[in-house]
Amino acid sequence: MSAETARPVPAHEVAGPSAFGSDPRRFLNLTRILALTEWKLRFFDSALGYVWTLMRPALFFGVLYVVFSLIVEFGEDVAHYPSLLLTGMVVFFFFQEATSRAVTAVVDNENLVRKIHFPRMAIPMSVVLTATFALCLNLIVLLGLVLINRVTPRLSWLELPIVLAILIVFSIGVAAILSALYVRARDLNPIWDVTTQALFYLTPVLFPIQLVIDRSSEKVAHLLMLNPLAALIQEARHAIVGPSQPSAAEAIGGAPRLLIPLGIVLVTFVFGIWIFKKMAPKIAEEL
Repeated sequence: MSAETARPVPAHEVAGPSAFGSDPRRFLNLTRILALTEWKLRFFDSALGYVWTLMRPALFFGVLYVVFSLIVEFGEDVAHYPSLLLTGMVVFFFFQEATSRAVTAVVDNENLVRKIHFPRMAIPMSVVLTATFALCLNLIVLLGLVLINRVTPRLSWLELPIVLAILIVFSIGVAAILSALYVRARDLNPIWDVTTQALFYLTPVLFPIQLVIDRSSEKVAHLLMLNPLAALIQEARHAIVGPSQPSAAEAIGGAPRLLIPLGIVLVTFVFGIWIFKKMAPKIAEEL
C-alpha cells in the first residue's frame, strides 16, 4: 500500500450529516422506502386495511353534509354543494395530515437521524409522500361523488394535477419547517394542532367563497383568499364544477393578486428547505 493510499482523509473531506446527502437517487429511494413502510404499518393490524382511507373522508363528509345541507340548510341554494364540500375536505385534510404528522417525524425517527450518512430531509418528505398516497385514494371517492352529483366531466379537470402539485410543494415547505423546529421546541405539536383547527374554519372548506361575497363583502372574500389553501381549494372547485364557481383569480379580485398566495407558497417552500438544511447537521445533537 502506497503512502498516498494510506493517507488519512481530512476531516473537511468526510461527508457529515446533511439534509439531502450527496446522492439524489439514494435520497429519493430512501424517501420512497420510508413512505411505503409507513403506509403499510399504518394498516398492519387493521381488519379493513386500506378501506379505512376511503371510508374516513366519506363518513366525515356524510356527517357534515347532513348537518349543513339537511339540518341547517346551509348549502341548499348552492349548486353541486356536495362536490364543493368534499373537494374542500380532500384538499385541506391532505395538508393537515402531511403537516401534523411531520411535526414529530424527525424525533420519532431518532434511530435514523443518528446515522451520520442518512439524509435527514427524507423523513419529512416521506411523511408528505405517505399523505399523497391517501390523497390519491381520496380522489377516487371525490370522483365517484362528483359523478353521482351529476357534475359533467370537463377539460378543466386537467387543471387538478397542477393545483395538487402546488399543494404538495406548500406542504413540503411547512412540513420541513415544523419538523426542524420541533427538535428544539416540543410545544410546537399542540400549537400546530390548534393552528390547523383554526385554519379549517378560516379556510372556505365548509362554505363556498361565493357565499362570503354575497352575504358579507368582496373585501372579506379577498382577504380569505390570500390564504394559499383557500386559493387552491377555490381553483380546484372551479376546475371540477365549472363556471358556477368563480376561479381563484376571480375570487381574490384579479389574477395579479394571485401572486400573493403563490408567493407565500414559494417563500414557505424555500424557507423550509433552507432552515432544515441549516439545522440538519445538528439535529442528532439536539435529540
